[in-house]
Amino acid sequence: MSNYTLIKCGKLFDGIKEELQENVEIVVKDNKIEEVGKNLSVPNNVNVIDLSSVTVTPGLIDAHVHFQHFNWKERRNEIVFHNASWKAMAFLYNARKSLHRGFTSIRTVGSSTYDAYGVVNAKKLINMGYFEGSRLVALPHYHYSPGSHGDHSQYLAENPAISELMAKTAPTMGCGVDFFRNSVREQVKYGAEFVKIMATGGFSTPNDSPEDQQLSDDEMKAIIDTAHELHKTCTAHVYAGPLMKKLALMGIDGMEHGAMIDKEACRIMEERDIYLISNMAVYDDVIDINEESLAKKPIFFQRKLREYQGRLIEGRKIILESNLRLGYGTDFVAVHHPYDSGYEYESWMLSKIDPFRILKAATSINAGILQMADEIGTIEPGKFADISAWPRDLMTDSKALLDCCFVMKDGVAYPTEKSE
Repeated sequence: MSNYTLIKCGKLFDGIKEELQENVEIVVKDNKIEEVGKNLSVPNNVNVIDLSSVTVTPGLIDAHVHFQHFNWKERRNEIVFHNASWKAMAFLYNARKSLHRGFTSIRTVGSSTYDAYGVVNAKKLINMGYFEGSRLVALPHYHYSPGSHGDHSQYLAENPAISELMAKTAPTMGCGVDFFRNSVREQVKYGAEFVKIMATGGFSTPNDSPEDQQLSDDEMKAIIDTAHELHKTCTAHVYAGPLMKKLALMGIDGMEHGAMIDKEACRIMEERDIYLISNMAVYDDVIDINEESLAKKPIFFQRKLREYQGRLIEGRKIILESNLRLGYGTDFVAVHHPYDSGYEYESWMLSKIDPFRILKAATSINAGILQMADEIGTIEPGKFADISAWPRDLMTDSKALLDCCFVMKDGVAYPTEKSE
């Protein structure tokens, strides 16, 4: 016998229309949305959920997270000193916390340290109902070179013997076209739903620059082509315009960060409909100087943010003025916990981005990036009943997504928590 739920919405953003519809009702049958409209006919035994005083949205999607650590303040210790089962359990913990904050789907974008393929198992266990948590789209490991931004054994570089032992546990760190073709095939075999290249250096590691190209052209092309041969999309960790242009012309599907994009790279990405997950909040401390928040980051992280301040400001301007397919992702590995995805909304709002563009990025746009547009990201018949609600004004309150008051995933309602 089917279970019916009637949800009464005060205001509704459906993930499609750039408007808040008033007094709309949603009928959920089992785990799917059956009907959306006004004054709907429902069975006598329907369960009624009254959200008439709040704003309802599709369950939100964060398309760039790292869930393999519990506490950002202890992240480096966890990476080096904790074992694979610890990191695997972190996926379950963070997925539960994320769900309770209204983010019903999460795209994990890989790790360099061995975690026993924890994200793949966490995804299966959540789907089987053994644990509650956000729906996971899984990438176990990204592809990277020794000594690069992705190589976390560099934290032990002062003791080469120990660093080398840690490096040997990394399944996707290597060199050469043949190595990376094989590592892509292995990751897909073990459950990767997409592929990622660590193409460049970054801000959060001590020994590189966000402008560095850390794999050869041939290696990157081999990763992209092998992913496509296996019917998987490919994305890249990348910051600066010249390398973004190079990756776009190689045929990549998307990019992560892009904080120092230039106009030429932006134009090519627009022409080819290459998505960008921009992770804006990570750079706010230096774009609008916040010394208190900056001080929470390692010294080398602060130094690099200050060094590239001008280009980060210019890159933000180019992104805001673009027609890029812009997805919502957080990349919180410092200052915020990885499950506190609502803080990214604040960054976009303070950057004067239209609230509907932000909400679409976190719903229907991200659903397309996850290749799940037929299942999630909008409130319309046939989609999974992933639904969230918010008591604060999404149009004016930059902290609105820190305060979820209702969440349903797959037709089941869960408790909510405010972000810290």
